[in-house]
Formats: sequence, C-alpha cells, structure tokens
Amino acid sequence: MPQVKKPELREAILASAFAQFGARGYAATTLPQIAQGAGVSPGTVYIYFGSKLEVLYALYDPWLRERVTRLERRLARIAHPRARLGTLLRALWREIPREHNGFANNIMQAISTAGPEERYDPALLAWVEERVAAMIRDALPPARRRLLGTPSFSHVLMMAFDGFVIGHHLRPGRPCSDGAVAAVCDLILGERPAAGAHAAVRRKSQLTLRAGKSK
Repeated sequence: MPQVKKPELREAILASAFAQFGARGYAATTLPQIAQGAGVSPGTVYIYFGSKLEVLYALYDPWLRERVTRLERRLARIAHPRARLGTLLRALWREIPREHNGFANNIMQAISTAGPEERYDPALLAWVEERVAAMIRDALPPARRRLLGTPSFSHVLMMAFDGFVIGHHLRPGRPCSDGAVAAVCDLILGERPAAGAHAAVRRKSQLTLRAGKSK
C-alpha cells in the first residue's frame, strides 16, 4: 500500500531545511539534521524528497519567484527609465543576494557540489531570465529593446547575480556599489547623464518608492 503523504509533514521538513540552510549553509547541512529539526526520521524525509538537492529546489524556487514578482511590482511604480534600471540592478546584485543571511548562496553550493546523478533543473533560471528581460525592455528606448531586452542579455545579468551571491557570502560588507550599478545603466541605455544626474535619479527613485509604500 503506498505511503500517504501529509502536507503538514512536508511543510515541517521544508521549514527545518530553510532554518538549517540559513544557519549552516547547504554543504554543511545533512538530511538527518533536517529530519531532526522537523521531528521526523531521515527515512520520512526520503518519502517526500529524493535528495537534499530536491529539498533545496523546493525552497529556492518559490523563494526566488516571490522576489522577482515583488520586484516587478516595485518597478511598475517607477516611471523614470534610469531609476527603474537602477532599482532592478540593485535588487538583483545587492538586495536579493543578502536576504535571509545570504540564502541564495545555498544554490551556488548545491550546484558546485552536485554529483552526476543529481541533475540541475534550468526551468527556474529560464523563468527569471524571461521576467528580467521584460523588466529591462520596459525601461529601454525602442532602438535598444531588440539588442538588450532579451533573455540572452538578462542571462548575462543573472550570471553576475550568481557572482554577487557568492561575493556576499565571502565578503558581506562589500556589496555591489552604486558606481557599478550606474555604469551598467549607462551601458544599457547607451548614454551618459550629466554630472550629478545619478544622484538625482537615485533620490527620485527613493522618493517614489517611499510614496508607494505609504499608500
């Protein structure tokens, strides 16, 4: 007779795994530790998940989708193209990499240590790249949309995201700088603003976001 899976046990396993990965990191976390935190046996974990990597995917997929969707809503409130791009890049390269004690670094550890029997699932990355491409297109002048508003270009940004995720893990006190964000905005938009414009746009973006949060 097949084992009946209980949603509450699955959620307990995921909650324990999220806490363990956040405190120890993927590489130092074991399935027995996850099981102990959930109050179940290691064998019970295998009823719900085939491996530790599968547990992480079950956490990381909705975690990252939620943040990308939330970012889309933020950008929808920003009219200025440069402010919109700056908000996008700072979220990808600074904010998300440091959330929940650098939780995104767990996927870097997992992929780098996965064995040949544990296949990397590219579905989440493809989804994120499509959404990021759409966010970039919305901020680009028409002449540059075909060149840079594409999943191929957003793939480059996501590879940089991976680097900043690892960078936060290694040097949490040195996030992606405003200067780096401004330089990439220049490259994407194909123009250089007048002196002092970066600071003015940042201030305008911050005021816009504060106004939106107060509603």
